[in-house]
Amino acid sequence: MVTPATLERRRALGAFLMARRARLCPTALGLPVAGRRRTPGLRREEVAQLAGLSVTWYTWIEQGRDVSVSPAALARLARTLQLSAAERTYLFDLAGKRDPTGPVPAPASDVPAALEAAVQAVAAPAYVLDRQWNAVAWNALASRLFMGWLDRSADKPGGRNLLRFIFLEPAARRLIRGWEERARRVLAEFRAECGVFAEDRGMQSLAEELRARSAVFARLWQAHAVLGREGGLRQFNHPKDGPLAYEQAAFALASRPEFKLVMLLGPIGSSKERPKAGLPKPRLSSFKRSRVPSH
Repeated sequence: MVTPATLERRRALGAFLMARRARLCPTALGLPVAGRRRTPGLRREEVAQLAGLSVTWYTWIEQGRDVSVSPAALARLARTLQLSAAERTYLFDLAGKRDPTGPVPAPASDVPAALEAAVQAVAAPAYVLDRQWNAVAWNALASRLFMGWLDRSADKPGGRNLLRFIFLEPAARRLIRGWEERARRVLAEFRAECGVFAEDRGMQSLAEELRARSAVFARLWQAHAVLGREGGLRQFNHPKDGPLAYEQAAFALASRPEFKLVMLLGPIGSSKERPKAGLPKPRLSSFKRSRVPSH
């Protein structure tokens, strides 16, 4: 049964394609202009010819009919209509298809300045992960909280990768209260992102490495659980500050979704759960940034 939402998406796809072809100049694409055109831009048959589609098939798409368009055909339409990156994403979303090219990877070490400034501005433990879950920026409060991870040298085996810390470091089991449940959820979130960035060989290699080195990771990986990244209560048994509880919030940068800003707000609960005095407040001098390995 066709739902109203499906019909609306088909209509939106057709309207979008018509609007995009109307803005193109035939001569700019090397097409001859014979006679007067009743409407601006390209004709349907011209778009179909340039994209390698039948005129009838393309007409049905614009008319919002029940036709299935392959990702390869959508990619040709995107090139023909000279769509921007945002327009191309919108096209594939409307068609309900996955773009075979995926997101265009940015330089590995190119952490957006706005994200660095956000970490600096947060008066709570905050850090940034890249798509392979390496910590690329954090403040002093985060370094204090995540002992054994953010306070370690990047030259040590495993670097500052959150997944390696959780599944390979004994310190993680001592620090994170309810370790196995948290490990289960973190792995399911990572698997979901492996689907988003399916072209990233580095993420696949990391999963293969952890499956070989961690029996728990291998067992949980076989469950094929997939979860979205959500906030919520995060509890710790800190070696210096004792029991701590925070409310976690995570954000992805709109233009660079491979970077995630994670903040731990609080601490919450009784006064016994609050960290002892002496925790440094984030300062410009305390902001740190690691060198991210190439993907």
